[in-house]
Amino acid sequence: MSHSKRNHTISRSRLSITVCCLAALATATPAMAAGPWQALPDVAPAPSDNPTTPAKVELGKMLYFDTRMSSSGNISCFSCHNVMEGGDDHRPTSIGVHGHVGGRNAPTVWNAAFLPSQFWDGRAATLEDQAKGPPANPIEMGMANLDAVIDRVKHIPGYKPYFEEAFGAGDVVTMDNAAKAIAAYERTLITPNSAYDRYAKGDLKALTDQEARGLATFAEVGCTSCHQGPNFSGPEMAPGTGFFMKFPTFPDSPYVAKNDFLSDTGRATVTGNDADKNVWRVPGLRNLVYTAPYFHNGQVHTIDEAVRIMASTQLNKELTDAQVADVVAFLETLTGPFPAQEMPRLPPTPGNLID
Repeated sequence: MSHSKRNHTISRSRLSITVCCLAALATATPAMAAGPWQALPDVAPAPSDNPTTPAKVELGKMLYFDTRMSSSGNISCFSCHNVMEGGDDHRPTSIGVHGHVGGRNAPTVWNAAFLPSQFWDGRAATLEDQAKGPPANPIEMGMANLDAVIDRVKHIPGYKPYFEEAFGAGDVVTMDNAAKAIAAYERTLITPNSAYDRYAKGDLKALTDQEARGLATFAEVGCTSCHQGPNFSGPEMAPGTGFFMKFPTFPDSPYVAKNDFLSDTGRATVTGNDADKNVWRVPGLRNLVYTAPYFHNGQVHTIDEAVRIMASTQLNKELTDAQVADVVAFLETLTGPFPAQEMPRLPPTPGNLID
């Protein structure tokens, strides 16, 4: 059995248990429903080989904002993942160096720390792996390779003290350490304590009657078969395992052709496996009010339309206007307070660093 098929099988077996449990919540009162729902943790998990420290976070934030890590000197991680707002760029697909346009919507960086794999197709196992992707991507940041990226950083003398503070003395200005620092910073970009989180912790007044009704509808119609867990991106899984689902499951839905959902084959572009065609990492549902447009190609601009599309393409159901309104009201309760952000002070450029 292939790695991708095995992951998918494991995901479905776990889901069968979860869905049965959640189905019982559909007819429960809000007070009964509060218990099994999971609040987002106040601290993101970190791997044992990269514990989060203030020094790493400070360095990672600088690198995240630094446009000098791109070939043109005007694109940074922040360019496509704006941490001052929703963690993305609100474009259907992003614009990289020299005006190149990417093929997929930029996922929000908010709460990415809770995903078991990164990118829409799950090709990166961790945030550390993901951080190495865009700098050497010819469309995104356009550097020739990762050696060229870290060589440029090494030519900015002001960075070395920050690397040494984060990783100790010696030859520590490396791409691995740069990626670790960026990942450490990204693990601070989480949004707990939403109205939903307070409800999940037992504050039954945190949701209005409509919002609680929307939560029950969300479970009843089957949304929780994919969108579960504290981040609503799937069950807890080992990092790099990935939680994937076919999208669209019902390709005859009129929304599929309308929004061109089939032209990008998703995970199959990574694995080359026909079984992975139109299979995607399940995205989280938090902060949707700030992350439009939606889906891998950014073709959908409102939450209510996204809800209708998911019901049709994934569950073969047509929701009433009242059901849609209730589910949207619930999804809006997943919006949490953003961490305060400001532009970091970057080390100065020594002469003409950009060719």
